Order: sequence, then structure tokens, then C-alpha cells
Amino acid sequence: MRILLKGGTILTAGGFERRDIMIDRGRVIYIFPLREGVSDPVFPSNPTDCSGQAIISDSSKVSDSEDTKYHTDFDGRVIHCDNSFLIPGMTDVHVHFRQPGQGYKETIKTGSAAAAAGGYTTVCTMPNVFPPPQDMESLKKQLDIIKKDAAINVIPYGRISRGKGLSNMEEMKDHVAAYSDDGEGVRSYELMEAAMKEAKRLNRIIASHCEDENFSRGDPGAEWTQVKRDAELCLKTGCRYHVCHVSTAKSVEIVRQAKKAGADISCEVTPHHLLLTEEDVCDEGRFRMEPPLRSAKDREALIEGILDGTIEIIATDHAPHSFKEKAGGMAGSLPGVSGIETAFPVLYTGLVLPGIVTLERLIKIMTEAPCKRFISEDKKSPYIKEGMPADLAVLDAKTPHIISSEKFISKGKSTPFEGMEVRGVNVMTFLDGKVVFEAEEKKKNETAVL
Repeated sequence: MRILLKGGTILTAGGFERRDIMIDRGRVIYIFPLREGVSDPVFPSNPTDCSGQAIISDSSKVSDSEDTKYHTDFDGRVIHCDNSFLIPGMTDVHVHFRQPGQGYKETIKTGSAAAAAGGYTTVCTMPNVFPPPQDMESLKKQLDIIKKDAAINVIPYGRISRGKGLSNMEEMKDHVAAYSDDGEGVRSYELMEAAMKEAKRLNRIIASHCEDENFSRGDPGAEWTQVKRDAELCLKTGCRYHVCHVSTAKSVEIVRQAKKAGADISCEVTPHHLLLTEEDVCDEGRFRMEPPLRSAKDREALIEGILDGTIEIIATDHAPHSFKEKAGGMAGSLPGVSGIETAFPVLYTGLVLPGIVTLERLIKIMTEAPCKRFISEDKKSPYIKEGMPADLAVLDAKTPHIISSEKFISKGKSTPFEGMEVRGVNVMTFLDGKVVFEAEEKKKNETAVL
């Protein structure tokens, strides 16, 4: 069945424009300009002028009778997207779906459904599962579950290490997004150097959780000392290297200088480190995360890294746990929060609407940049174009929502953003032209077939 997404705002090479989009056979087949008499909304050139009302205007709506008359020859589904952004499905290169081995925390089925609810169509799952993927035999257990249960594209990581040596990186190379020991740092200089040399030979990425366990828990030095070591090794070996969840100003500066020196290095930051600081922490498990929330100075450095391109990827580090595992306060809870259903709206509300980051920049670092770095140089663009796969998210830019973990699809119900009022909530996700998520309010408000 053909689907018409009507009146949504898309990002094009020329800026933001309101368009009608036709989907058929898994692809965007037509992009129509709005018909005569309906003008495009004005997007402010100065980001500080941004507001939900300024970006999307109610004056662009058309009546149902006009709509029916206009599309009398269309026998598919018409989805009204007034007051919504249409963007390519987002990519998250850092999630924990816990399966195999810890399905009581999350499963491929629940995690991928939660990702679809958040507007994601591709995710990369970290390898701290049981058994850990360190060769094809162990990796196949996860691949089989993905094939059976995934609602979206799920690409696993392979482990860097196996015991004190390397995993079978070559055997897994065509089936993984990258290699990581996320959850702990690679302590040995010699092992990391060997891993980088092998990754260089295979043309694959090493993605590192940088944490030197010789430091006390939460010490900023635990992060940046390993970032420094690995940045030097990246330059030495020529490996493609990625730093997971940077959180300190020193780490950002090390990556910035390594890029200038010619290192093939990238890094990611989480929504919670961009929006919160140590001053927001209270003695609840929903604030227990690794790395911990940092100072206001660190947060400012992270935002500056986003603005100048040092940080080119936002990843959620979605790390669900059971209620019991998060009920012990800061001292007695396991580290990790659920973030994949809330990432875009908290960032849109906290960074775009106040004019700190442009909407175009946010879209690019959640769609194009992670896909190009980890999956394919040619696979994803931040622009919606005719002929592209219909992997799309529809984001409600106007309606306020209150974040409530009770409504999460994820099994993990712990979020530092509990109770926050946000805009930009995803209401619909398409993968290859098929609806993989639709919010209940969207279903109620739609006349499905004309």
C-alpha cells in the first residue's frame, strides 16, 4: 500500500521545507511541493530565535475537505504530518540489549521496539552479553536472536579481547559494526596496540570504553588518561578509532588535537552528559551511570565539541537494568540508564529550542554521522530524497509531552529525565516503508485510508 506523508517539514540541501512525501515498495518515490496557497513556514536564521511555535505554524494546515478533494485519485494511507519534522531514521552506535544472557534486563525484541519508538532504524549492540561475541560460534547466538526478533536493523559489536589475548576479529569482521570491550577499558597497552593493528588490517573500528581502573571511581583522569593513550596508538597504527561516551573537557581536547594531527579518530557523547551535570544528581539509582555526570565546565566543553565538530556522534548508551538493580540509590545501584526512547526530544528541547545547537546539526549527528562512521559512507544522508529507502521518523515538534518511564517499551525504567516536559517526541517510525512504530495518539488522530 502506498503511503502519503502530508505537510511535514523536511531538511533539504536548501534548508527546511514543507513537503508531501509518497512512499511505495519500501522507498521514497515522490516528494511534492505543497499546493498553491499554502506557504512554507519561516525558519529563523538566528538559532536564538528558535521556538516551537516559530518553527512550525498552525497556519499551514488545510481542511479535511480540501485534502480529500486534492487526493481523490489516491487509494493508500494519508498521514497528516502538520507540525512535524520528517527525518531519516536515526542510528545509535551504542546500546545494550542484554541478550543473550540477561533477558530479564532487556531483550533484542524489547530493545529494538524501544529504539523504533525513539525514531531509530539502526542500532549497534555492545558485546557485554553472555556468551560474549569473541568468535563466530558465540556471535551466531546473538545473530540468530536478531534475525528472529529485531524490529529494526540491529548490528552487534564483537569483543576486542578473549582472556589476555585478542578475540577472533577476522572471523567476525563481516558481521559486526566494530570491536569493543565496552563496560571496561582495555588495560594493557600491548593488547590495545595489537587490537588496533588487527583492526587496521581488517579496515574495522576499535571503539573503546576509556576507564583506567587504577583511578578511583568517577575520577575524570580515569577517562582522559586512556583517551590520551589510545589517541597516540591511533596515530601510531593508523587504526580507525572511536571513543565511547566522552564526558570530560580534557578528553574532548585530546580528541580535538588528535584530529588535527591526522588521527582517524571519532567520539560520541550521550544526551545525559550534554544536558545534565553533577549538580543535578540526587541519591537515586536513575543518576547512577558510567561515566558519571560531570561539572558544568565539562558540559560546556562537550557542547563546544558538538559545535566545532570534534564530537560528531550522539549515542544514548542505552543500558537498562531491572527495578531491583536500580533501587539502591547512588551507592547501591548498577550503572546505566535507559535513553533510547527519549534521546531526540530531550536534546531538541534542551539544546535546539534554547538556540544552543541548530536543528540541522542535531539531525546530522543523529542520522548521517553515526551511519557514515560505522556502517556505510554512502548509506545515509540527513536529507530526505526521492529514491532513498523509506527509513523515516516523524517527530511532533509542537505537542508537549511529559517523560514517564512507566510508558517505556524498554524493560529498563530508569531515566534521569523523569518528569521533564519535552517537545519533538517521535510519533511514527518507518523501516523500508513499513510502519514499525506508531504512537497511540497518532493512531487515534489519523483517518487511515481515503
